[in-house]
Amino acid sequence: MATIKDVARLAGVGVSTASYALNGTGTVAESTRKRILDAAETLNYHPNGSARNLKIRKTHTIGVFISRFGGAFYEDILEGIHEASMKANYELIVCPESSTTHKILTQRQVDGAIIFDSKIRSEILVKLAAEDFPIVTLDRILGVAHTYPLTPDNRQGAIDAFRHLYDQGLTKLAYIQGPQDAYDNRERTEAFLAAASVENLPIAVYDGDFTEEGGYKVGKLLISTNDLPQGVFCANDQMAIGFMKAMQEFGLKAPDDIAVVGFDDITIAKYLNPPLSTVGLSRKDWGSIAARQLIELIENATPFRSYKIRVKLIERASSRKR
Repeated sequence: MATIKDVARLAGVGVSTASYALNGTGTVAESTRKRILDAAETLNYHPNGSARNLKIRKTHTIGVFISRFGGAFYEDILEGIHEASMKANYELIVCPESSTTHKILTQRQVDGAIIFDSKIRSEILVKLAAEDFPIVTLDRILGVAHTYPLTPDNRQGAIDAFRHLYDQGLTKLAYIQGPQDAYDNRERTEAFLAAASVENLPIAVYDGDFTEEGGYKVGKLLISTNDLPQGVFCANDQMAIGFMKAMQEFGLKAPDDIAVVGFDDITIAKYLNPPLSTVGLSRKDWGSIAARQLIELIENATPFRSYKIRVKLIERASSRKR
C-alpha cells in the first residue's frame, strides 16, 4: 500500500509539502499541488480522514456529489436522500463540483458516496470503490466491484416519447440531444433513434447541451431553415423549454405547428403555456432508494439491488395533436 512518503518521492517534494497539498492546507503552488495529486492518483494513495481518530471506525456520514446545487431536478433527489439519511441517523455531506470534491472522496471522509456529477472521472471512482467504501452512481454504470448503479429507464422513456409522436401520425421528427458524453443522453439518443429505425423513419438530430439556452439556440436554427418538423423530442425539459421559447418568438405554437416532448418532468413543465409533455419519474423516491440501500449496505452488508428506475410518459398539451 502506498504511503505519503511514496507520493512525495514520486512528485519530487518533501513529505510536509505533499501533506499540505493532499489536505488542502498550507501554501502550495498550483502546479506543485497538481503534481502531488497526480502522483497520489498514480499510486492509488487514499489517505483516510477518519483514521485520524482511531476511536471512530465509521463516520456515519454519506457523501453526495452533484454537479450543482441549483434546480428542482437536484432538489428533489436531495430531499429523498436527506429523508432516508435522517431516518437512519446518518449525516449528509452534499458537495457540488468544487476543489473540495477530490479531497472528500480520496480521503474517504464519508462511509460511502452517491455520485451524480459527470465531471468526476470514472477512473477515479473505479480506484476508490472498495468493500469499505461503496459508491452508488446515479449517472453512469461502471461495471466494477463495489460500485452500484441506480439509473432511470432512459431507453423506455425515449421509446415511449417516439411512439407518442409517431402514433399520432407525425412522421417528420427531429431530436435535440444533450452532451454526447453524458450517460443519460447516450441512452435516450440510442433508444429514440432505434425506435425510429424500426419504422424506417429518418430523424434530424441537433446538438444541444441540456440547458434552456442550448434548446433556444437549436430552436432558432431549426426554425430559420423554414423546413419545420412535425414533432420534436428534446433529451431534457430544459432544452424543450428553450425550444418552445424560440417557437414563440417566431410566432409558432405547440402542438399546432410543432409538437414538443421533453424528459425529466421538472416542476415548471406543467405550468408552461402550453404545459410540456415529458417523461417523468419520482426523483425523491430515486434519491431515497439510493440512500436507503447504501446505508443498509454499509451497516448490515445488505446486498444492493441495482435496477432501472421506472419512468412514465406524461402527455400534456404541448404534444397532443388530437
